[in-house]
Amino acid sequence: MSQVSIADKADWLNDKHLKRLLEVLSGDGEEARIAGGAVRNALIGEPVADIDVASTTLPDETMRRVKAAGFKAVPTGIDHGTITVVAAGKGYEVTTLRADIETDGRHAKVSFGRDWKADAERRDFTINALYAKADGTIVDLVGGIADIEARQLRFIGDAEKRIREDYLRILRFFRFFAWYGAGRPDAEGLKACARLKEGLDRLSPERVWTELKKLLSAPDPSRALLWMRQAGVLSRVLPESEKWGIDAVHGLVAAERDLGWSPQALLRLEAIVPPDAARMKTLAERLRFSTEEGNRLQRWALAPAIDARMTEGALAKTLYLGDRQAIVDRLKLSLASARARVATNDGALVEAGGYARLLGFAGKWEKPAFPIKGADISALGVPPGPKFGTLLKNLEGEWVDKGFQPDRGALLERAAEMLAAD
Repeated sequence: MSQVSIADKADWLNDKHLKRLLEVLSGDGEEARIAGGAVRNALIGEPVADIDVASTTLPDETMRRVKAAGFKAVPTGIDHGTITVVAAGKGYEVTTLRADIETDGRHAKVSFGRDWKADAERRDFTINALYAKADGTIVDLVGGIADIEARQLRFIGDAEKRIREDYLRILRFFRFFAWYGAGRPDAEGLKACARLKEGLDRLSPERVWTELKKLLSAPDPSRALLWMRQAGVLSRVLPESEKWGIDAVHGLVAAERDLGWSPQALLRLEAIVPPDAARMKTLAERLRFSTEEGNRLQRWALAPAIDARMTEGALAKTLYLGDRQAIVDRLKLSLASARARVATNDGALVEAGGYARLLGFAGKWEKPAFPIKGADISALGVPPGPKFGTLLKNLEGEWVDKGFQPDRGALLERAAEMLAAD
């Protein structure tokens, strides 16, 4: 048992509600500890969002104790031993110590117990199986501290066994490597992921996309994506990336860092898949993207490629007629690509400058309002119908082509000319 402590790294240990929760669950021969990600992140120095608690108390006893202490208790996963305890609007998941007695590759039947080592050994990775007592002292039963210090991601025990219990752990292996790993992934874990990748087909599309988004949101997911491709995992869950390449992600990450762009999982996805509208539609449907995500991906694929030498006037027309977010995505990816080629391509610096100029323009551009309305066309005596729509469309097209310059009066005169010539 390690005597390492997170007391000086985790201000949240002093939260009065958390301290009270641990206290009420630890009396009369029972014990509760903080578990998993909060302990890991405190050791690494990363922010802690959620705090989970492991307890020897059985679920019904957990409910009784926390209610008696004035907390709100919600049985969110009571069959698996999990109670969500709410204090001052913040939720803490409290889970009874347990062991898996039956698994089907995704879900497990569990038995409750009091063995902290058994509870640790049923978890996925050593860095996720750490506990902290109320005073911050860490309890490490699987070698997680050493792996955190080495930035090594390892399955607990036999990697293949851990994966067969839950095939989602394949994606979690690469996701946690992207966030916390260094160097090469653990060889045994990588081999097991490659051998068992067919099990990924058993996962729900929503869970696959959730894991991919978390992986793509890592500070630099490029190494993890490389090893996913080497193991055949990436093409299994994202066949659209096959024969397209993932090298562009590294340049995009560098551009984000150097230019102050906020990392976006969807933009990083666009960097590793082809701008093929039909395939992007299939991808979004297969992985059950949200409507917003699917629309953004589809519009990016449909957006025109942009030349670095394009004038700002031409870009303004493209922005007006197209989708601004899609065009900005195109420009960012093009700029990142050009920047990545500067060291080996003399023309890439000029190209990067062009894309930077266009991206700056797009960021400040405001869509002008077409000054002619349907009522103006009606006032000219044009009845509703095809002629009405054609006139309005042609008039707007000329206005766009002339740099949005003709005012309302000039446009009405032009409309009258069009009608007279018809």
